[in-house]
Amino acid sequence: MLYFEDIEVGSKQEYGNYEVTLEEVTQFAEMYDPQPFHLDNDAAAKTHFGKISASGWHTCAMTMRMMVDNMKVHKQAGLGSPGVDQLRWKKPVYPGDTLRVETEVLEKRRSKSRREMGIFKSRGVTLNQNGEVVLEMISNGLIQVRDPDAPIED
Repeated sequence: MLYFEDIEVGSKQEYGNYEVTLEEVTQFAEMYDPQPFHLDNDAAAKTHFGKISASGWHTCAMTMRMMVDNMKVHKQAGLGSPGVDQLRWKKPVYPGDTLRVETEVLEKRRSKSRREMGIFKSRGVTLNQNGEVVLEMISNGLIQVRDPDAPIED
């Protein structure tokens, strides 16, 4: 199991291979972001997208799925997240794209109010099959501390 103490600032990971399908793009859009360029090729062709594209929120959801799948494989003692500091959709995601994620730990600290918890900040990028960044974010993760009674360093 990976705990707070095991996380190293500067460490990087690469993971995922998520196939984006037309069916999933339109199902997500119908439920959560029913804009014409996410639902209809003719409507999308009249926009800068040129064809149906995935909602940015769908790209976030696919990214989250790859992150959680990675946490299951590497047995991370994750405790959720207090939020995202920055989120950018850099390029459209289209049906037929294959996505992957790269992350880098930027900083970490122990929680002073919740001794059993550590907080780490990471930069994540989601890339398509051409290596183009489609999503970039700075996020914060909560993770269990192996020894809550250990002194907290400043």
